[in-house]
Formats: sequence, structure tokens, C-alpha cells
Amino acid sequence: MIITDNLLRKRAAEGRPVRVGMIGAGFMARGIANSMINSVPGMVLAAISNRTLDRAVRAYSEAGRDDACPVTTVGELEAAIAAGQPAVSDDPTLLCEAESIDCLIDVTGALEFGAMVTLAAIRNGKNMVSMNAELDGTVGPLLKRYADKAGVIFSGSDGDQPGVQMNLYRFVRSIGLTPLVCGNIKGLQDRYRNPTTQAGFAARWGQDPHMVTSFADGTKISFEQAVVANATGMTITQRGMIGRDFTGHVDELTQFYDVDDLRARGGIVDYVVGAKPNPGVYVLATHDDPKQRHYLNLYKLGPGPLYSFYTPYHLCHFEVPISVARVALCGDPVLQPIDGPRVDVITCAKRDLKAGEIIDGLGGYMTYGECETYEQSRADHLLPIGLAQGCRLVRDIPKDGVLTYADVDVPAGRVIDELRREQDAVFPAMQAAMSLA
Repeated sequence: MIITDNLLRKRAAEGRPVRVGMIGAGFMARGIANSMINSVPGMVLAAISNRTLDRAVRAYSEAGRDDACPVTTVGELEAAIAAGQPAVSDDPTLLCEAESIDCLIDVTGALEFGAMVTLAAIRNGKNMVSMNAELDGTVGPLLKRYADKAGVIFSGSDGDQPGVQMNLYRFVRSIGLTPLVCGNIKGLQDRYRNPTTQAGFAARWGQDPHMVTSFADGTKISFEQAVVANATGMTITQRGMIGRDFTGHVDELTQFYDVDDLRARGGIVDYVVGAKPNPGVYVLATHDDPKQRHYLNLYKLGPGPLYSFYTPYHLCHFEVPISVARVALCGDPVLQPIDGPRVDVITCAKRDLKAGEIIDGLGGYMTYGECETYEQSRADHLLPIGLAQGCRLVRDIPKDGVLTYADVDVPAGRVIDELRREQDAVFPAMQAAMSLA
């Protein structure tokens, strides 16, 4: 990834910056705007689209640009870009259609809206760097297939835990080891948290309570690890992953896994609560060459058979411009599904649910997400949590019960449901690879 800094400097010197369009103007998007505008030579945040224009204007103004102009047509957007003036719009299709924009970023976290924007980007030949793990974990394999056919890239992002894990995974493979566990380090996991319990934390950091709740109740990490599984061919050992509580150092996790079992499964995704360093991600890997195992022991990684590698941070918005540069200048996706889904994120009841209730959104009061194998999810007709919002319950569901399609009426006319049906038809339910390529 270090190559991108030199490539961007070259583009800056040539007066040919990478022009970026961003969809979304919330907490994370404002951080991206500030970094890109003030810290990334050779890259220009040309336009921001958001449902409310004042939030898009705020993202620019907080980064020191008070000259953002509203645009309502592609022509107006192209003129603003040519004049070097930042543009804002409530219509994301303008950003998808503008020829001057080299790459798009989805920072919405919304499934239906994110699906429509991503499809529009692909139709218009635009690369998409997505911070929308919820969308990727629901229909990412199909979107990747669409992008491949269109000759563009649909990619996850550096900075988010899945991207950080994938970078570490690629590094470990590049030095000759076989990754067998990709893991996430959490400080808290409580599936019954809700926007009321998380309101204080959200207010302290200027974040949305529902987003914070999805972090705390396990929904977000389920999406993140499903994305990693689908990008590596790995699986899970059980519904919800292992997710052990452990306050020691992440290096000690090498003692808790059976290497033969991990190999047989093709590797697994997992998480740990309370381990040090926190936050961070880890990859546990093995090496078949006894000569190399001797060197690894010499280099203080221990005798094996598992060796611990970790990254003790994930810097979210700071790293997103790197992802844009990788995609736009190197054609190098950060992570994307390989050949079909391995792990799904299913819907579980956070409390007793009653027939007739309408399911609220991710990080809400009614449901939480857990990882399940795609094969089992398909076999049991389980309801992906990415489709749950807006569904009407047709029967009572007890607390911690797992919802199926038969338990709900799905709203008519949603793009995300059409994509999921197509994905389920295109990709047969499959077990995880029995060996790692």
C-alpha cells in the first residue's frame, strides 16, 4: 500500500488529481472529507451527495472549504469540478454519471439506498470503495459479479476492520504462511444493548446511537466477519462465531485453536472480547516448512504450530484515501468477495417480538445479527438481518429466537430483496473451501 503515496505525489505534480465523489455526510464521512482535503496531495474531494444538503456543506466547511456550491444537473457538477469548486447535491446519480469523477465512496451504511447507488455506479462505469459492510455482507458477492462484468471495482476499504484484516491476511500469505484464523478484537459485546443504553456514548463522540448500538450488540462485527469470510473462503465453527472473553494478549490465542480442525474447515473468522491490544485485528497462521518454523521461533513468534500476527489499531477514515488510490491508480481492491458467499448474517430477536410489529433498523431495539454459514442459512430459510428492517412479523418470536422468511411479510418493491433473490439463485449454497489456495 505504501506505493500509493508516491503515485499520488506524481499525480499532484502533474496537476491530475484523483477526483472523488462521496455519498454520505455523517460522522465518518466528515472525517474522510477532512483527511482528503487537508492531508492527501494528488486527490480531490470533488463532490458530496447527501439527502440533506446542509450536512454535505458542513462536511466541506469543517474541512476548511466554505465555497461548496449546490448542483442539480450533471452539467453543473462537471462545471464545478472544472472550476475546482467543491459541489454538493441531494442526487447521488449525478456523481455516478459525471465523467470527471474517478472513484466513488459509499459511507451511508444503508442497505436499500446503498444498493441503488452502487448499482448506479456500476452502470456508469465507476469504481466504488464501500464502507458499507452491511450491504457487502448481504449482497456483496452479487455486486462484485456485476462490477466484474462492467469492468469496474467494487471494494471494501482500508481502515475498517475487514480491510485491516485483509491487509494482514495478504501480508501473512506473502511471506509464505497459511492464515487459518482472521479475528477481530472487541472491548464490549452485549447483544441486548439498544439506542437508549448507548445514547450517552454516542453523544460523547458525536455519533449516531443506532450505529453505536450495532457495534455493541454484535451486528456490526457479524457483518464485518462475514465480509472477511466471503473474501477469503473461510467459515465459522458455530453460529455466532466462538467469540470468547479473554483478557490476555492476542498472542496467547494461538493456544486455543486446533490446527487440524482449522485446516479441515479452510480457516475460520472469529473475534475475542477484552484481549490486548484493544482495538485491533489478528491473523493466526501456520507454516509447513520446519526450516521456516525454526526462523519464526528465532524471530520471537514462538514454536508454532500457530503464529500470531496483529495490527493494534484501525484508523477508519484516515485510511480511506489509501483505498481510493489503490483502486483508482493500481486496480487493487482492498477486499471483495471471491466466488460466492460463505457466511451470512441472520436475524435474532433482542426481546420478545409480537405478531404485527414492524422490525426497526440495524442497531435498534428489536433485533441483533449473528453469523451463520450461508449453507445453513439457505437450508433453514433464515432471514438475513440486512433484509429485516421494515418487515412485519406474522407470528410471535421469543427473545433470542432466530427469524425465518416464514415469520415475516417482506415489504414489496425493494431493490435489496431483488438482489438477494438473484444472489441466492446465482450462487449455490456451498461449504467453505476444504483447503486454502
